[in-house]
Amino acid sequence: MKKKILSFLLIIGVALGMMAGCQPTEEQTPQEVDYAAAVTLDMNSTETNKEEATVRMFIDGDTTHFNVSNNVPNTKQQGVLKARYLAINTPESTGKIEVWGKKASKFTKEKLSTAEAIVLETDTNVWELDSTGERHLVWVWYKPAGSDSYRNLNIEILQNGLAIASNSEQNRYGEICGKAIQQATALKLHVYSNEKDPDFYYGTAQQVTLKELRLNAEKYEGTKVAFEGVMTAIYDGGAYVESYDEETGIWFGMYIYYGSNVLPMLSEYFQPGYKFRIVGTLSFWEAGGSWQVSGIEFNARNPQNPNSTCVLDEETTYPPANVETTLARFNEKVEIEMEDPETGDITTKEYTYSELAVGSTIKMNNLRVVRTYTTNNGGDNDGSISITCEYGGKQIVVRTVVLYDASGNQVKESAFTGKTIDAVGIIDFYKAEGETTGSYQIKVFDYANITIH
Repeated sequence: MKKKILSFLLIIGVALGMMAGCQPTEEQTPQEVDYAAAVTLDMNSTETNKEEATVRMFIDGDTTHFNVSNNVPNTKQQGVLKARYLAINTPESTGKIEVWGKKASKFTKEKLSTAEAIVLETDTNVWELDSTGERHLVWVWYKPAGSDSYRNLNIEILQNGLAIASNSEQNRYGEICGKAIQQATALKLHVYSNEKDPDFYYGTAQQVTLKELRLNAEKYEGTKVAFEGVMTAIYDGGAYVESYDEETGIWFGMYIYYGSNVLPMLSEYFQPGYKFRIVGTLSFWEAGGSWQVSGIEFNARNPQNPNSTCVLDEETTYPPANVETTLARFNEKVEIEMEDPETGDITTKEYTYSELAVGSTIKMNNLRVVRTYTTNNGGDNDGSISITCEYGGKQIVVRTVVLYDASGNQVKESAFTGKTIDAVGIIDFYKAEGETTGSYQIKVFDYANITIH
């Protein structure tokens, strides 16, 4: 009897084992296919246009500016093709920052930065523009270092789950695009996962770039924002941060006002040279006629809290940009293209360079001092000096705080009178009390930042 029972139990155990073996487990995943290598670039085909290219500028995951020959039609700037990748739509990373946007941007940059060759291909035999009329729709092929064959970057981005579909199956490589998306979905990669993006800010503020704040300040007035930048100076209850924008080649800056009440808590963290995430509210300072971020959010017990201003990199000290700038460049008109993330429409607006780069650090050489003035009105700024300088028939003011030399003696305006100077400082906007307009100047916080000839 016992033998029969044991045999019966053995049969049930084997059956259950077989059933369990047939059930998929969480560890089982579909076999991964490299779809980026499943398509081939046919350089001899006449069905599409092909153009060899080099990278001129990285924008984000699905947009790159390339150097090309003059054979490509409808390029706004001769020899420059602004490419919008066909079939994909990566998360935003240049204005409003979205989950996995920075990852997608880094992925594209890494692949193309090390490529031995790059070829752009149209979907048909026409160089087609996107809805903005500014960018060409292309397939981007690249040859990795040491490889003999090209890979399709559009499809590679899809198979890595760093983009969602954008008419992905309505094109030349549609079938493969569809399979790449299906695989990324099955593998739960990035945008198709429930994982947290380590490069994304998950706090309650709206994450943006410094460039976005500068170009669309009115849009964010009164809004709690989070952005990244390198701190360059601290003075009188405030600080300056700056961040480089690769698309425009401009350093954008911002004044951060935190006030004397918050200073003791922040003094341990606010150090020039550190890269920060600033969390605060954008507002317009009426008296000074300029934008600033105030109402700084700071959690002293947990600075790494996403709603807290914090140091992002304590291992590296970053130097200020100190961009060498001529007076002509300071006053130069600059056109900036802005894309509406909702509609994709591109508009162009004109600024002066100083207006764009206000709050960032520059260096200006060989300025001839024509006039000096020391503030003396019984206020906190008594002893600060306004140095009016000239170069090439144009004038600029170098405005100092109260300066002291290496021996601790206060520097007087006579030290600059009739001299030629080099100045390192921050582009600042100054509007005198009672004035309706103001002007951009260079603000200097340390006597060591002025070289007298």
